[in-house]
Amino acid sequence: MIPNNQVRTMMVAFLAAMLLSLGIAPAKAADSPYAHPWNHPDCPCATVLHEGSPAEAGLVPQALEDVDGTASRALALRAAPGAVVLVARRGVIAMWKAYGYASLYKNGDYALADDPRPMQKDEIFDLASVSKLFTAVALMQLWDEGKFKLDDPVAKYLPQFGVNGKENVTIRELLTHTSGFRPDPPTPLYEIPGSRKVRMDYVLQLPLEHPPGTHYVYSDINFITLGALIEKLSGEREDVFIRKHLTGPLHMTDTMYDPPASLKPRIAASEYQPWTHRGMLWGQVDDENAWALGGVAGHAGVFSTARDLATFGQMMLNGGTYDGARVLSQHAVELLLTDWNKKFPGDDIGLGWSIAQPWYQGALSGPHTAGHEGFTGTALTINTRNDIVTVILTNRVHPNRNGPSAVTALHRINTDIANAIPVVAPGGGTAWFSGYGDYLNRTLTAKIEPHANPTLSFRTWYRLQPDDDFGSIEASPDGVHWQALDVLTGSSDGWQTKTVALPSNAHYIQFRYRTDEKINGRGWYVDGLQVRAGGKTSQPEITNNEWQQRDY
Repeated sequence: MIPNNQVRTMMVAFLAAMLLSLGIAPAKAADSPYAHPWNHPDCPCATVLHEGSPAEAGLVPQALEDVDGTASRALALRAAPGAVVLVARRGVIAMWKAYGYASLYKNGDYALADDPRPMQKDEIFDLASVSKLFTAVALMQLWDEGKFKLDDPVAKYLPQFGVNGKENVTIRELLTHTSGFRPDPPTPLYEIPGSRKVRMDYVLQLPLEHPPGTHYVYSDINFITLGALIEKLSGEREDVFIRKHLTGPLHMTDTMYDPPASLKPRIAASEYQPWTHRGMLWGQVDDENAWALGGVAGHAGVFSTARDLATFGQMMLNGGTYDGARVLSQHAVELLLTDWNKKFPGDDIGLGWSIAQPWYQGALSGPHTAGHEGFTGTALTINTRNDIVTVILTNRVHPNRNGPSAVTALHRINTDIANAIPVVAPGGGTAWFSGYGDYLNRTLTAKIEPHANPTLSFRTWYRLQPDDDFGSIEASPDGVHWQALDVLTGSSDGWQTKTVALPSNAHYIQFRYRTDEKINGRGWYVDGLQVRAGGKTSQPEITNNEWQQRDY
């Protein structure tokens, strides 16, 4: 006979498994915003998105609210008329908000429209280059089917590509932007007379600027070619293939190429484009080359909502499956999110998915962070170690592309979101936190008693922008002249205990946090400061503080 306590344990495990199979994570008793700290989302988590509280998602509510101010300031600076931000962690949509206007202007000179329309949470946006993620995933679906190998020459499947020294360019080199192509076709495709096929053939026959594999150059030509490859391997136009095999199975009903006119009331207005004689774009793809290819291309053309993109991102976090539909193998997902560009530091990229790009990923950036940004002011970001998806969609090219960049807003919003993932000190309680910002030089200073051969020990957690932002541990005999004893940059990858030898004449110790312009990591924490000398331990006395004490 099974004891009652074992029966209860088995029933709890069974119910938890049932909830997880339905995409619902069982809640912890007395769950709090601090229950799931950085890199510890405590998965298995919900695999099907549902709306819930920041606490359920393991996010700090008051920190997440900072997104409101950041988005509002960006709109006030005309970085975009409007935006939608969605944040999901542990399968829980903790924030989904709309800001500003979906349509505000009637021409490219900022003349106000007669009937401006406020932004809606379910607004449909032109994703621009975020479309490349759909191309990469669709291609890897064909890889799962055994249709090609990554290091196959492209010309094996597209013979017209194998000219002008491109015979050995591989599919992997297209996906990682190391093929040797220039960024864009030298002649805009809409200026080339003829059919979609004529224009596509023009792209496929373009020459290289560099030998394959020798340079990283982000190039739309790579992904236009990959779109053609999908069509060749599948026998279907890219939009048809993606609808049947990707967005359809995932029930992403608001994701499409060439949205119908009936959806205009839900589509964010885009750019006023007199040079293409299209006027104010509103449901037509902004990218001129994608437009010239009928609105369907490997590099641009997808329209979607924040909610649909969150599903797409969650599918990747789930390892290729969502709500019972498997669209990718686990191995394909791993290949998509593996950095293949080790020989090009700073240009980290998987198969189409950009990795560790802080210029738009902000403090979420790192080797486990991937996604893409789009010219129209859009971004999708996932972090696999924190089980988080962020979607930031703006109509920043409305009414023209010459306004302030939205990139600053993207990385600052992602930094606000990163700040909402708690960093919990060992044993709980508060720790000293440096904060973050541009051009900082913040110090935390303490007085100590001088001893022979003293050592300073402390616990620390840090994520600093590598080789740009630094933390230094310093000592001084007089509080004026400082000697750096140790310098930190990059990531501690969790809490560490550090010990630093101090000069015997040290009367003061100091932690100095220095940043450069614009891009910061998650910051620097220190806790448990102790000075040991002569067999005795003492705690430094804080005398000057530009840091803050906080419990997340």
